[in-house]
Amino acid sequence: MRFGLPATEGLQAGGPLRAFFVIALLSVLTLTLLRTVGLRAFSMASETYMSGTHSAAFVTCPNEQVAKDLARGIVEKKLAACVNIVPQITSVYEWQGKIQEDGEVLLMIKTRSSKVASLAEYVRSNHPYEVAEVISLPIEQGNPPYLKWLGDTVPE
Repeated sequence: MRFGLPATEGLQAGGPLRAFFVIALLSVLTLTLLRTVGLRAFSMASETYMSGTHSAAFVTCPNEQVAKDLARGIVEKKLAACVNIVPQITSVYEWQGKIQEDGEVLLMIKTRSSKVASLAEYVRSNHPYEVAEVISLPIEQGNPPYLKWLGDTVPE
């Protein structure tokens, strides 16, 4: 008998020895989980981002080939970190006094706000439209690691 218990009681289901090992295992798993969550939360909280440093720009294209050519050139020239190509949009607009409706492809471009003027110039020089759409909006918030990557990818 140890500590007033028969010697075999610690090995029985629900005994103090088994409970000790279960608690120890749960403690290790919980500590690992809390450490992972805590590091991720600290990483996200410690990243600083000044609202408007980056922008999302939008450009419409007449077809997918023009969109791909523009997107590749934009990224190769470091005018943007990423260009998403959104196929099959419909644009309704007025052109030369008439209402038009055309199928187009949309580029969603993520860049530094300081690069928008250079981006617009590149698009105007390489786009088949007489008046190419290039508009941008400042990025107010976002996933800090993504915004850091964007800033690291597109030089000042």
